[in-house]
Amino acid sequence: MSKEEINLIIISSKTEQEVRRLHNEKEIDKKQKYKPEEGGCCKMVEKLMNGMLSFAAKLSNQRHLGAIRNAFTSLLPVVVTGAFCTLISNVVCNTRPGYVSVANLPGMSWLANLSPIFTAANYGTMNFISIGIIILIALGLSESYGMKDFTVAPVALGSYISLCLTTATVNCDVSEGVVHEVASVLAASYTDAKGLFVGLITALCATEIYCRLIKSGKLEIRLPESVPSNVARSFTILFPAALTILIISTVGFVFQMITGMSVFVAITTFIQRPLMNILTGLPGYLFLIFMTTVLWVFGIHGTQTLGAVYSPILLAAYAENEAAYAAGTAIPNIICSPFLSCFSIITGAGITGGLLISILLFSKRDDYRAVARIAIPCAFFNINEPVTFGLPIVLNPILAIPFMIAPAVSASFAYFMTSIGFCGRMVVNSPWTTPPMLMAFLSSGGSIGAAITQLLCILLAAVVYTPFVLISNHQKPAEE
Repeated sequence: MSKEEINLIIISSKTEQEVRRLHNEKEIDKKQKYKPEEGGCCKMVEKLMNGMLSFAAKLSNQRHLGAIRNAFTSLLPVVVTGAFCTLISNVVCNTRPGYVSVANLPGMSWLANLSPIFTAANYGTMNFISIGIIILIALGLSESYGMKDFTVAPVALGSYISLCLTTATVNCDVSEGVVHEVASVLAASYTDAKGLFVGLITALCATEIYCRLIKSGKLEIRLPESVPSNVARSFTILFPAALTILIISTVGFVFQMITGMSVFVAITTFIQRPLMNILTGLPGYLFLIFMTTVLWVFGIHGTQTLGAVYSPILLAAYAENEAAYAAGTAIPNIICSPFLSCFSIITGAGITGGLLISILLFSKRDDYRAVARIAIPCAFFNINEPVTFGLPIVLNPILAIPFMIAPAVSASFAYFMTSIGFCGRMVVNSPWTTPPMLMAFLSSGGSIGAAITQLLCILLAAVVYTPFVLISNHQKPAEE
C-alpha cells in the first residue's frame, strides 16, 4: 500500500469521526434547546422544578437561616457530651434501688463516687445550650456581613439577659406555703433549652442592630493615631454596643408594660410551644421529613437546608426528655432530635440502607449493584451521598418516589412502637455517624426494643424500595 493511500485512509477516518462528532453535538444542541409546548405537562414540571430549586437555593443561602444552621451544627459536640454524661450517670454510676446500672452490680458500688464528675459536666453543657446558641449565632451572622467582631457575642448575650427576670421565688416551707424572693439570680429555664427560641430571635435582632450601627459609622468615636489600636477599637464600638443593648432592653420593658407579661413568656407561650406541638406531633413531623426528601430529590441537602427550621424545636423536645431521664421521671416526648436520627435518616436521608438491601437481593443491573457494594460501608455510618448521586436518586423519577415514602413509613412505625412501649423513648443524642442498632440502643438509654425497631425500620424501607428496584430492572442504563 502506497504512502498516498495510507494518508487517504487516515483522512477518511478522521473525516468520519468529525462527522459523527458534529452529529452528536447537533443532537445535544437540539435537546438543550428543546422547549416544551406551551400549556404542556412538561412545561408544568419544568416550572415546578425551577421554582423548587430557586426556593431551596434562596433558603439555603439566606444569611439568618445559615447562621442558625451553623450554630446548631457547631453546638452539636457540646450537646453530645452532655447527653453521654447523662447516660453514664444513669447506666454506670446510678445506685438507686431497683435501677439497672453497673454500680448496682456486686462490688461495683464505688462507681457512684464518680457520679459528680458527669453530673457537673452535664450541667455545664445541657443547662447552658441557649447561651451557646446566642454566642454562635451572633458570631456567624456578623461574619456573614463581613465583620469578624468578637464583641458582638457579649452584646447579643447582654441583650438577651436584659429580657430575662433576675429574681426567683423559692418555697422554703412547702407545708406552710412560705415563699421567699431571691434577687440577682438567673433561672435555669433562661439558659437551658427552654430559652432556645427566645435566645435565637434575640441574637438575630441584636446582631442586626449592632452590625447596621457599626457600618453606618455615625456613632464612631475617632481617637488620635497614637492611641493603641485595641483601645481605639473599644471606643469605636462603644456607642453601637451600648445602644443595641438599650434598644432590646427598652423593647422588653415597653412590651411588659403594655401586655403585663415579659417578652420571654410571650414568645415561649405563643410561638415556641405551638411550634413544638406541631413538629413533635406525627402529622407535622411527617410533613417536615417529606419536605427534606423532596429537596434531596432535586440535589439539595434537605436535612441541612431545613435544619435551621426544625433544629430549635426538636432539640428543645430532646432536652426535656434528657432532663426527665436524669431526674428519673416519665419521658414526655416521642419525637425529638434523636428520633429523627434513629428512625428518619438512618443509613442516610431516605433510609437508603433499605435500597441497598433491595438492590443486592433483587436488582439485575450491574451498575446498581456496583454502586451498592461501594456504598455499603458509607451507609453503615449513615452517609448516603454515593447512593444519592451515584445511582442516582437525584432527579430519578423511579427511585425518587420510594426515597420520599420510606422515611414516613419508618417514622410512623417507630412512633407506633414507641407509643405502645416496645421501643424506648429517646433520651441521649448520639453522634449521627453511630452505626444502626447501636445508635438506637444508646439513644434510648439502653432499650433493646429500640434497637430492634430500628432494624425493622430499615427492613421496612427495603420493602418500600423493592417494587421500584424491580421496575428499574427493565431500564437500560443507556436510556437513562
